[in-house]
Amino acid sequence: MMRIYLLRHAESATPNVFHGAESDVELSAKGRRQAELVADTLAPLQPDAVVSSGMRRAIDTATPLAARLGMTLQIEPALHERKVAGLSGMPHDAMDNIWAETVKRWTVGETSFTHEGAESFDAIRDRIVPAWQRLAEQHVGRTVVIVAHGIVCRVLLLSILPGWTVADWEKLGPIRNIAINELTWDGEAWIAERLNDVPGAIGT
Repeated sequence: MMRIYLLRHAESATPNVFHGAESDVELSAKGRRQAELVADTLAPLQPDAVVSSGMRRAIDTATPLAARLGMTLQIEPALHERKVAGLSGMPHDAMDNIWAETVKRWTVGETSFTHEGAESFDAIRDRIVPAWQRLAEQHVGRTVVIVAHGIVCRVLLLSILPGWTVADWEKLGPIRNIAINELTWDGEAWIAERLNDVPGAIGT
């Protein structure tokens, strides 16, 4: 059975500001500790491959696990963070209203909506779902760890899981750093064995 552990990267440097695809920031000291802890958690599961988006915060999260397993980290550039244009690097409270409006409009079905220069839900989905399918075909029947970004995980889950739609955006809750989603393929559909799970000490 194919099994994929999809997770958000560890805490980035300057976590109090909004980082889009335009901000290729590294991990914080806490994030580096989280990356080592997630390697402790996932290495015993003996995944066959470790994949990361091409952004530093995802690569730095995935690298300790790949090193622990003696593997070369596979990079999938299409899994990068959402493009957010001028919002990147802004304090969270400075963009709360813009983001709240975006989520509200997406969840009522206006998935093509976005502010100028940023990616819509549709654009993110159309970028990441083919990448997911490509990785699944490449690693069919294997166990794979994929490290990406919070909105990438959310849009992907809402797009591929049976019975879930963009209207379930809030149902997933916050996608915290190192939140793990364990998905299996039953031959017809992806099944969520666990969603948005931050094990024990990893989140500290």
